[in-house]
Amino acid sequence: MKLRFLGKNSTPGDSPTLYASDQGTYVIQGWKVYANELLMQLDVPEEQTVIEVPPELFEHLTKDGHPSGHIRTFADPIKLVTEQGTCVLQGPQMHDLEALGQMRMPEYETCIEVPKSSITALLEEDSSGSDHSGAA
Repeated sequence: MKLRFLGKNSTPGDSPTLYASDQGTYVIQGWKVYANELLMQLDVPEEQTVIEVPPELFEHLTKDGHPSGHIRTFADPIKLVTEQGTCVLQGPQMHDLEALGQMRMPEYETCIEVPKSSITALLEEDSSGSDHSGAA
């Protein structure tokens, strides 16, 4: 799998990163979630993992042809929004060695791979009128 770097949200020592793959997916690199109070709110199958990223990371979607990277709907793969405003995402953990070889990932980070459609759907207004702003 080939990755195309879209952007990072970096501060010293932190590097959540967004990539587009040649497989019609986005690969999202973020901080591993270890906090029990967050994990206890989720049902995480064995083949999936949970990461946390700042919402500003999705602003890099403009580099993949989207007019905006502003999240308007908080739904799968976003599971929670923390009190600090970060997004907790759940999805299949990336195991593709070719893709992983293209990334620089510290020990405290991991990545998930999700269909592009599941991320681009987050850019649309939620027409159900339901409130998804519940903080963890």
